Amino acid sequence: MFKGFLLGIIVTIVVAVAAGYVTLRFGLIPANADAKPGRLERWAAGTSLDATLRREAPQGPDPVPLTDQNLIDGVHLYSEHCAVCHGTAQGDASASPVAKGEYPAPPQLATAGVEDDPPGYSFWKIKHGIRWTAMPAWKDTLSDQQIWTLALFLQHMDKLPPPAEMAWQQVKN
Repeated sequence: MFKGFLLGIIVTIVVAVAAGYVTLRFGLIPANADAKPGRLERWAAGTSLDATLRREAPQGPDPVPLTDQNLIDGVHLYSEHCAVCHGTAQGDASASPVAKGEYPAPPQLATAGVEDDPPGYSFWKIKHGIRWTAMPAWKDTLSDQQIWTLALFLQHMDKLPPPAEMAWQQVKN
């Protein structure tokens, strides 16, 4: 009886692997960037990202002090490196043609921001990028100080002091 049960498990695993291979081999899972992601794909990507952030993202507060100048510096870094994909203060209305063609579509951060994310999560995402998206790793382009400055801006982008808000409103993509 145990042999039959074990054989059943092995056959089930072999059939599942074979079905997965055939599904991939015959292109039954869309590879095109303009297809809507399936529920399994969204779940797998989201679950993996959440677990990685909990395990690897720095804990604690942003080491860059909250000053008007640091927020303005963050706005300028965002303008130069992020706005083309993540938009401007106008949110969804400012999505560039690049952003509209990416898969999955990058969040327009003035609309769907990350202000409630721990700063270490934003730091990790910027530094390391996100696999299976167009989010690149910036670790070879930006210093940790610059990445923390961007994270500071992102955490406060919905409640900027007037000088930083003025700089933010002027960002173009």
